[in-house]
Amino acid sequence: MLPSYVPQSISDGFAEDCWEWDINAKSPAAQLSPCRRAVYFHIDPVLKSVGTAGVRGTKGFNHGEHYWEIEFLEPPYGTSVMVGAGTRRALLHTGNYQFINMLGMDSESWGLSYKGTIWHDGQSRQYTEPFYEQATIIGINLNLYTGTMTFYRNGQNLGVAFSGLNKVGASLYPIASSTAAETELQLGVRGCRFHSLQEWCLYTVLQNLRDKNHINALPLPELIKGLLKEF
Repeated sequence: MLPSYVPQSISDGFAEDCWEWDINAKSPAAQLSPCRRAVYFHIDPVLKSVGTAGVRGTKGFNHGEHYWEIEFLEPPYGTSVMVGAGTRRALLHTGNYQFINMLGMDSESWGLSYKGTIWHDGQSRQYTEPFYEQATIIGINLNLYTGTMTFYRNGQNLGVAFSGLNKVGASLYPIASSTAAETELQLGVRGCRFHSLQEWCLYTVLQNLRDKNHINALPLPELIKGLLKEF
């Protein structure tokens, strides 16, 4: 079970997940903690605030329902600090002093800014009140059964932000980005939920593999291997 401070509608039936920020999928201006749960943007004096920096999670999702939390360890400020999700094609870095809302700048990502706006495909709308406080926790619920993404602020449901995500045709990865110097974000609770026993079994097998390239070596029927590769 997930910790009790997670909204009840999220915690029921969820199992803890174990992904982290990807050391190989980030901007040069993003640095990770040793456990890879915290990301620090623009702390290098040479790279500080020369553009927008992003980082992607190690796990992409194309089945099931997923929830994760990101804590703002410092009060957000500047042009843009964002959390959300995107495909592997989503941009993770801009240079040349391009300070932009990078999550949602095109069709490859979906993001929420600390200013309360949500972005996708270069379009934005006001979604919630801005949050400037330190220690704000934003929860992201990606439901690939309904195709929706919903954000939570300190446990409060802010409503559906995006729909149609089950029709993207690509895995969606957690992403965070910032234009501001010394932005610090930390992963909190991460969980997942599946509706069928088959999905749970496939998920359990993949949890114990380092890489999908190892699927062919498993002593399993070819049909099952095919399902694992697509999951």
